Amino acid sequence: MPRANINRRQFLAAAATLGATPLWARPQGTSSRVTSNERRDLFPEGVASGDPQPDSVILWTRRPFEADTTSSRLLIELSDDDSFKHVLASATAPVSAASDWTCRALVGNLKPASVYWYRFTDELGMTSRVGRTLTAPAQNDPRPVKFAFISCQNANFGSQHAYRRMIFEDERAPESERLGFVLHLGDFIYEIVWYPQDRPQGMYDRKIHDIVHYPHGEKIQDFHIPTTLEDYRAIYRAYLHDPDLQDARARWPFVPMWDNHEFSWSGWQSLQVFDGTTRPAQTRKVAAMQAFFEYQPARLRKSSGPGLERFDPPHVVNAPIAQFDSHGLGQEPNNLAALASLTGYRALRWGRHVELMITDQRSYRSEEPTGRPEAQEFVSKDFPELIPQEVLEILDAGRLYNGMKPPDTIRYGNRDIANFRKQEPPQTILGAEQKAWFLNRLKTSTATWKVWGNTTGTLDFRVDPQRLPPGLTQPWPGAGYAGFGGGDHSTAYVERAEIYQFVRGEGITGFATVAGDRHSFWAGLAAETLPPKAFDPIGIAYVVGSISAPGLVEALEYKLPKDHPLRQLFLAQRPGKAKPEPAINMLLRHGVRSCLDYQLTGDIERARSLSNPELAPHLAFLDMGGHGYATVRASADTWECEFVCLPRPIERVARRDGGPLLYRVVHRTPLWKKGERPQLEQSVVEGNPALSL
Repeated sequence: MPRANINRRQFLAAAATLGATPLWARPQGTSSRVTSNERRDLFPEGVASGDPQPDSVILWTRRPFEADTTSSRLLIELSDDDSFKHVLASATAPVSAASDWTCRALVGNLKPASVYWYRFTDELGMTSRVGRTLTAPAQNDPRPVKFAFISCQNANFGSQHAYRRMIFEDERAPESERLGFVLHLGDFIYEIVWYPQDRPQGMYDRKIHDIVHYPHGEKIQDFHIPTTLEDYRAIYRAYLHDPDLQDARARWPFVPMWDNHEFSWSGWQSLQVFDGTTRPAQTRKVAAMQAFFEYQPARLRKSSGPGLERFDPPHVVNAPIAQFDSHGLGQEPNNLAALASLTGYRALRWGRHVELMITDQRSYRSEEPTGRPEAQEFVSKDFPELIPQEVLEILDAGRLYNGMKPPDTIRYGNRDIANFRKQEPPQTILGAEQKAWFLNRLKTSTATWKVWGNTTGTLDFRVDPQRLPPGLTQPWPGAGYAGFGGGDHSTAYVERAEIYQFVRGEGITGFATVAGDRHSFWAGLAAETLPPKAFDPIGIAYVVGSISAPGLVEALEYKLPKDHPLRQLFLAQRPGKAKPEPAINMLLRHGVRSCLDYQLTGDIERARSLSNPELAPHLAFLDMGGHGYATVRASADTWECEFVCLPRPIERVARRDGGPLLYRVVHRTPLWKKGERPQLEQSVVEGNPALSL
């Protein structure tokens, strides 16, 4: 197939903008003059590639040198064969202590939909491992696209062998069914780190792995957080020493986006929140962005402009942020500079059928309402995790609620609590500028499937505590349904409605969301509202389980008291079983009466027969304790998403196949026409998802 229409001068400018050394591929290859002397120990974080386009891809490695060396050079080679007898591109690239010895290269003039191999050689003749990468298909390529999406890997107390399973299955798949790329939807690292000596009891039933001790850092409670660029670099190096993650990055191009833990657990914009206190952290935000830029091969835009060797961060100080605009964006100059230091939202195209639009859910969002101290008035130990839906809607909308007539107070049980959001603008997660970009990409996309790469979920969490039998616990203090608090578009009702109304109004079909963050598998329909309001889906939506980070089910097993009257709604303890079952899956999918009956009888079919049909018509599948990955196959007329779920990854499984599976479930959606409602067709291919259906 022909190469994309970009000349060498344009390519060199693009490479400079991305901060990458340029390599221009020749039409004919020549045999490498390098004698392979592979020394993986000298390239301890492996090799990687990222953000492929039809004619180019970014390559990456790290080659550290001794303390008395400040800079060196690496030879980069790219070949169309793994023996390097047909080297198409080669060049030397600088590495230096200033960029933590990381190397980024952009290779251009490549063929679309092609496999290439690459390696790096230092000035001593020592070579890295060989990496494999792929280019995207040309925009008019009619063939199906297959990719994986993943999120949330925690090396501090989890294993990453889900990657082993991905590799095992991909190696055995027909070439036409192999993955083209891996979309990583954030929490590539967890910046909060427990040291074994600080938590000898472990985390839940997991052992604490001694992965890093921050050179500087700050201790909060019993965990540690990074405070400097050196700290953030240290945690990336620790994660990249994982053999399964290294193998995955060496096999496929990754398309990475940060979520919260790449900067700060409860952070938003350049603010951190710990122990109920919000504090400015502009210097840490910039450090986090620089480390992401250095360790992730991606087409990101840095505010310092073109430059090949270093990030050149803006100078910022940690200054209080007192003024926010009408979209909740802090106007303090150091905050704006920190947020602009690296821009991650972007769009990538794969053939005729997929345009991926990746958004940043952390850098431009306004303060999350239920995270504020005033919102604690709506939290009750009698109803763990639950907040009345009407409370969430009022707090989200702020002054726009009820046609710009928000209430002065919010009823909660027998109390009237001040509406602290009455004079404030509605919540935004995307921010004004990014949202305008996103809506324009949706409108102008010609791809069959317009895929929203959202690091956080969009499908509603909803429970029906108003249907609890009298006497089981205290009366429910809400007017009807309950949600699970905020943090993503499941409770950003106003902004989500704006997006979904735009999709409907523009007649956009093939709208699909893939997300992470929740440490759980979800499959469903994207709808603005649920019953008793109108239910009119405009797309499909998925959330992938975590690679290894613990989920809510695991937390509830250890934190929810065994004598709590509502424990049976979240965890079903059946006779003869050592571990409780995740009843929360049934709770969110079918409702409280199904959960109570299942605890009593153990009969799943009978429990499902008591399902509340108005609770969750948007959900087809839900596993709040699931670990693993998801794959997508997108063609001219069909979208197929497969969930591959592994047992809880407490210890590494070294088997080539990554160990046993719990289940494999496929959801299929035929492409719908304007005015039609999308449909999900479910197939359990392997295993038994039980309470997830």
